[in-house]
Amino acid sequence: MEIAELIADLVAAHRGGPAPLVLVGDPVLRREAQPVAGQIDSALLRELADIMFATMRAAPGVGVAAPQIGIPLRMAVLGDPATGLDPEVAAARKRRPLPEFTIVDPSYTADGAPVGFYEGCLSMPGFQAVVRRPESIVASYTDLDGIRHTERLTGWPARIFQHETDHLAGTIYIDRALTRSITTNAALQERWAQPTPAAAAEALGFDLA
Repeated sequence: MEIAELIADLVAAHRGGPAPLVLVGDPVLRREAQPVAGQIDSALLRELADIMFATMRAAPGVGVAAPQIGIPLRMAVLGDPATGLDPEVAAARKRRPLPEFTIVDPSYTADGAPVGFYEGCLSMPGFQAVVRRPESIVASYTDLDGIRHTERLTGWPARIFQHETDHLAGTIYIDRALTRSITTNAALQERWAQPTPAAAAEALGFDLA
């Protein structure tokens, strides 16, 4: 089935509302997604974005890539209200509100040293692990109006952009994780909710450097 047909079927089934999330083990999460440019009608693309935003908010999460709802397309939505956070945690992670936006055919280059923090994924619920990612990046993407953007992202917004862009290459965060850091969400809240993973690194035996 052509990708435009896949999107049209998804829109018909879930117009305006959340779509079911694809979980790890589904091959669509492991395939290179197709570029958007020139393939998809702009109106259909906007309807897909609406469904992706609804899915992200319902989860709730801070990003959803098209493969996570079964569409192998280089497109993702991002947005982080960053509310209800411990101030020390927010400061350590450089986490601040990120207005919702859509990234089409995104790419990035590292522009800072790697830092390690716990992160999770809506397609692998119940677990988190430490991933070392560049703290700053130069991000490039096209918006839904076809305008190309290049901007520098730092802190948690940079991490979200990298995580979602990875999905478009068939990469899940666990592929990049320090595997000894893997924890359930419950254990994370009980034991490892400090601003940085330093205590977890010492206790679980992984290296943040």
